[in-house]
Amino acid sequence: MRNPCDKRGTNRGAWSKEEDRKLIDYIRLHGEGCWRSLPKAAGLLRCGESCRLRWINYLRPDVKRGNFKEDEADLIIKLHALLGNRWSLIAGRLPGRTDNEVKNYWNSHLRKKLKSMGVDPDNHRLTQKAPLRRSRSSHSASLSTDAVTSHENMKKCSSTVLPDLNLDLTICTPSSLEGQRLDRTATPTLLLFH
Repeated sequence: MRNPCDKRGTNRGAWSKEEDRKLIDYIRLHGEGCWRSLPKAAGLLRCGESCRLRWINYLRPDVKRGNFKEDEADLIIKLHALLGNRWSLIAGRLPGRTDNEVKNYWNSHLRKKLKSMGVDPDNHRLTQKAPLRRSRSSHSASLSTDAVTSHENMKKCSSTVLPDLNLDLTICTPSSLEGQRLDRTATPTLLLFH
C-alpha cells in the first residue's frame, strides 16, 4: 500500500500564476507522467494530487471556459436521466468539460431548473404538484394564479400519452446520413446524435 503524500512543507492555498506557469511548462516538456513525482521535478511545493486536479480542471489547453450553452444543458439533462450521477461519463460526451464542472453546473443550475418546471431531478418524472411560487409582496407561501393554471393543465395532460425521449447516443456523421431518410417523428437532440 502506498503512503499518503507528506503534507508538511507543501503549499495548500490558492495557486499562483507562477505555480501555474511551472506546471504548464513542465507538462508541455515532459508530459503528464507520474503525478506523485511531478511536483518535485517541476519545482513545486504541492502534492501530486493537487497538481493533477489543477491540470485536469483548469490548465489543460482543451478545457472549455465560460457558461454552458443551451444544447449542452439539454444534453446534460438527458444524459443524467439515462446515466444518473455518473459525471465522468456525462462529461465524456461534452468535449472540453470536466466531470467536476458538469456536476457543479447540475447542482447549481439544472437541478433547480427542473424543480421549477415541476420535474423531479432524481428520476426525471413530473411531480404530483405544480411548483410553488412565493409572492414577492408577502412572505406567506401561496400559489400564484399561473401556477394553479399550470397545475390544472398538468392534470388534463396527464392522460395524454407523451412520446418517449430519444436517448440514442450513437454518433452520427454526415456521410452516414447520405441515402438514409430521417424519421420525421423523432427530431434529433443535437446534430451529432439521432
